[in-house]
Amino acid sequence: MARVETGGMLTAAFFGGLAASALLVGALLAYAFHPSPRITAAVMALGSGLLIGSVAYDLVADAELSLSVPAIAVSLLAGAGVFVLGSRVIERRGGDRRKDPTGTAARADNPLGIVLGSVLDGIPESFVLGLSVLNGGISVPLLIGIAMSNLPEGMAASSGLRARGWPAMRTMRIWVIVILTSAVSAALGHRLLASDDGTITGVVQTFAAGALLAMVADTMVPEAYEVARTWTGGLVVAGFALSLLIAALLV
Repeated sequence: MARVETGGMLTAAFFGGLAASALLVGALLAYAFHPSPRITAAVMALGSGLLIGSVAYDLVADAELSLSVPAIAVSLLAGAGVFVLGSRVIERRGGDRRKDPTGTAARADNPLGIVLGSVLDGIPESFVLGLSVLNGGISVPLLIGIAMSNLPEGMAASSGLRARGWPAMRTMRIWVIVILTSAVSAALGHRLLASDDGTITGVVQTFAAGALLAMVADTMVPEAYEVARTWTGGLVVAGFALSLLIAALLV
């Protein structure tokens, strides 16, 4: 049993780190190619739809097997509330526009706030990835959605840090720290609930789902709209549809 749990934890940590590694890929793109804010915003909008679909048809649907609808609603609201409170703290450190596609927020604000904001986003994302491994297999739509939310964040924040004169290696080290934090969060999500009968797992899933939905509504969609404008709604719906198609192909 110990070997099974360890292997599961390592698998969870791998996928948590894999999804977060999109931050590092985004940073490399920012330093090497200077991607257009429009491309960054489009990827962010698509990622928003993927995450919404994953929350609705993966996290919440799984939780319905062990929780009542009122319990799910309370847990969703609790997760959103904790995220909003954490986001308010991050705002005071300059991380409120950490997903700004233009990178101007990172140029003007405290880089520490950008990093803390990324950690705040990454913990619930990685935790639910760890839970999906525990439930028998990784959720591919969720994995892709998280990666697509991290990619533009890494691109935008790193573009701003580059404009402030940060050397590439210094920026990369910051994202490596965030990736390691995400990997640990995924492993903990697996380890802490390995012996649960499903009830606590359902609460944690919906709590994290509430945090993810709050993150999408608070940071991803508004920042994407700043650049993509009227295309944002269609791209979000396209991402949602893509999550359903991926899930159907993997059934």
